[in-house]
Amino acid sequence: MKGINSMTAEEVYSEEVLDEVFSDEDEIHKAKVLLTLEDRAAELGVKAKFGKMITAYKKMERQLQQAARNKPVSSLDNWTNFIGPYDNMFCGSWIAREDGIYVQNTGTMDVVACYHPILPIERLKNLETGEEQLKIAFKRNGRWEEIIVPKTLVTSANKIVALSGRGIAVTSENARLLVRYLSDVENANSESIAVQYSSSKLGWIKGDFIPYDTDIIFDGDSRFKQIFESIQEHGSRERWYSHVKELRASERIEIKFMLAASFASILLPILGGLPFFVDLWGETEGGKTVSLMLACSVWANPDESGYIGDFKSTDVALEARADLLNNLPMMLDDTSKTSARIRDNFEGVVYDLCSGKGKSRSNKELGMSRENRWRNTILTNGERPLASYVSQGGAINRILELECGERVYQNPQLTADILKKHYGFAGKDFVEVVKRLGPDTIRKIQADIQEQLRDDEKMQKQSISLSIVLTADRIVTDYLFQDGQYIPLEEAKKVLINRDELSENERAYDFILSEVEVNINKFKPDSFTGDYKGEVWGCIENGYAIILNNAFTRICEKGNFSGKSFLSWAGRNGLIVQQAGKNTKNKKFYGKAIRCVWLKMPEDDFEEVAEDEELPFK
Repeated sequence: MKGINSMTAEEVYSEEVLDEVFSDEDEIHKAKVLLTLEDRAAELGVKAKFGKMITAYKKMERQLQQAARNKPVSSLDNWTNFIGPYDNMFCGSWIAREDGIYVQNTGTMDVVACYHPILPIERLKNLETGEEQLKIAFKRNGRWEEIIVPKTLVTSANKIVALSGRGIAVTSENARLLVRYLSDVENANSESIAVQYSSSKLGWIKGDFIPYDTDIIFDGDSRFKQIFESIQEHGSRERWYSHVKELRASERIEIKFMLAASFASILLPILGGLPFFVDLWGETEGGKTVSLMLACSVWANPDESGYIGDFKSTDVALEARADLLNNLPMMLDDTSKTSARIRDNFEGVVYDLCSGKGKSRSNKELGMSRENRWRNTILTNGERPLASYVSQGGAINRILELECGERVYQNPQLTADILKKHYGFAGKDFVEVVKRLGPDTIRKIQADIQEQLRDDEKMQKQSISLSIVLTADRIVTDYLFQDGQYIPLEEAKKVLINRDELSENERAYDFILSEVEVNINKFKPDSFTGDYKGEVWGCIENGYAIILNNAFTRICEKGNFSGKSFLSWAGRNGLIVQQAGKNTKNKKFYGKAIRCVWLKMPEDDFEEVAEDEELPFK
C-alpha cells in the first residue's frame, strides 16, 4: 500500500485501498490502519465520504459473517458441483452449482458471486519474472472455456471487473465476492491445484530450452501464439536431413551460411555475443526466399507460417517479436517492403534490434513494466544489401552481408515443397548436441575460429559475429550432418563489412572520376574536329561514365585498388547500373554489344551525348 500520508483524496477512500485493509486478518492492525486513514481523510476534507465507504464495507463484512454463522455445520463443507471435465473442489461456505456461485444469505435470497460455474484450476509461475498467473475455467452457454490471467488481477475487486471482457459475468456489484470465492477455493485446494512453470519467451530459460523442455509451458502474448505453434516437428526427419545434405553438397555458400546463421542463434548467450544481422541480398531470383525457408525449417514451419515475419509492421512490434523469440533466430522477409514507420527510421530499427534490448513495456493488467531483451541472429533478405540502408558504424558492424548468386538451387520449387512438408527436427537435435558439448567446449571451438580470422593488419569488428556462425557450422557439420561440408574460411571472410573498406572504396570512386576527367578526350570527341584523339576508353551518357572493361581494369591497377571490391560496394550503394545480376552492362559500339562499367557521376560534371550515339573505334 502507498504511504497513507501521501495519499490523495480519491485514493484514501478508494475500493483498492479499502479492499486491502479489510482483507487483513489481523483485527488490531486493521483498526490502526483505519484510524490513520480516517485522520488523513479529515486532513483532505473527505471524512464524510470516507465514513460512508467504511460503513458499506463493514455492512458487507457483517453480511458474510452472519451468513456463515446461520449455515448448518454440514453445509459449510461444500464442494463444487459442476457438470464438466474438472474435479470437484472444496469450496468451504460457498455454494457452487451449475446455476452459479452463491453465499447463503439470512434473507429470502442468496448473495450471488457469479451467475455461472467458475473455478481456479492451475497456477502458473513465470521463470523469468517470478510472476504468478492463474488459469481459470468457466462455463457459459453450456461450454467450458479456459483463460490465463495475472494473479494480481483476480485478487483485486477493482481489477477483476476487466474479466467481463473475456466473457465472465463480473460487475462492480459482485466483484468483491468473486475475488473472495476464487481466493477461498485456491487456498482450500492448494495441494491439489498444480503449479505449472511457464515462460513468455523462447530459448534458454534457467538451463532449460523452450519449447523443447515440455515441463514448461508458454504463457506469452496471444498475438504470438501462431509463432509458438509453428515450432514443431513435422514430417520425416530422414527426408529433411537427406535433402539438406544434397543441398550442402552443392557447396553453395548461400545454403551453408544461412543454415549456420540459423543454428548460431542459440549460441549467442553461451558465447556472450550480441544480436547481429545476416543479410542475403541480390537482384536476381537466385534463391533468397528458399534460403530463408531453409533456415526457418531448422526450427519451424516455413510455409507462410507466423514464424517468418517482415518489415511491414512497427518498430514496437519487431521489438516484441524479438523479445518473444529471445534466442531463436528472427527471420524477416524482403527488406524493400517496409511500413512507412520503419522506412523513416530504418537505420534506427537496425541499431535497436542489434542492441538486444528495448524500451520498458507496460503491462496494464499487471500494473508493472519490464524491459524487453533478446540475444539472437536476425536473418533477412532483399534486392539491396542491408548496409545500404544504414550509415552508423555501430549498426554496420552488426551486419554480415552475403550476395546471392544465380541458380543457388537446381530445383527451387522441389526444395520449397520438401521444406514445407518436413521441418522442425534439426533445431531440437542441435539443442541436445549443445547441451551435451557444454559451454567450455563450444567456447574453445569459437576461440580457435577467431584465431584463424585474425588479420595481421587489422581485426574486423564483425569477426566475432562471423566466428559464432562458423562455430555453429563446425558443430552441425561434425554432429548433425557429418558430411565434411564446412564453410570455407576465406569464402566466409567475404561477408565482412568494414568501415575502412568503405572509405577505401569511396577513395576509389573519387580516383576513377578524376581519371575520367583528366582523360576526358578518351570519352568524348574533340569539340572542333568531332574526332576522338588517341585511345578510346568509353563515353559519357545520361549522367554515367560508361567505361570499357579493359580501361576500367587499367584505372584500378593505376589506383592500386580492387576493381571487384569496388564494384560490389558501388552496386550496394546504387552507383552502377547492373544487368542480369552482373556489375556490368552491355553498350553498343559500332553495332557490337560490349560489357562496360556504367558508373554514376556527380550531377553537372560532364556534358551528355545522345543516348543512341555509338562510340567509334579506331
